[in-house]
Amino acid sequence: MGLAAYKRTIRESETPRQIERRILSRVTHDLAEKGQGFDATEDKSERLNILSTGLRDALYENQRFWSALRYDLAEPGNTMPDALKASLISIALWVERHSTALMAGEGRLAGLVEINGNIAAGLAGQAAPVMREV
Repeated sequence: MGLAAYKRTIRESETPRQIERRILSRVTHDLAEKGQGFDATEDKSERLNILSTGLRDALYENQRFWSALRYDLAEPGNTMPDALKASLISIALWVERHSTALMAGEGRLAGLVEINGNIAAGLAGQAAPVMREV
């Protein structure tokens, strides 16, 4: 079976919610893996080095996910409850601002990873873990 057939099978067998959870989980894993040491250092050159070895790409992929989600939530045909849409759009805007700061070597990555993890858990129908202060 070719790659295209495999991807089509996945699309046909997963709900949009399952696809979103899978993508967000993968992106979150990449952020955590490629961002090791980012929060542990305040040295700007070390942070920029970590960004250049894969974290920047992971942040970009995360931004793409949240941007697509924000676009989908703003579509007139989206039937999600308005309060939930507003909350998720607010989170998406925070992700955009926070990611921009991270790409400049500022801020903490842990908060972004934690938010993503909580949303992925919600998409899986699991209770999100209690958030720690970031």
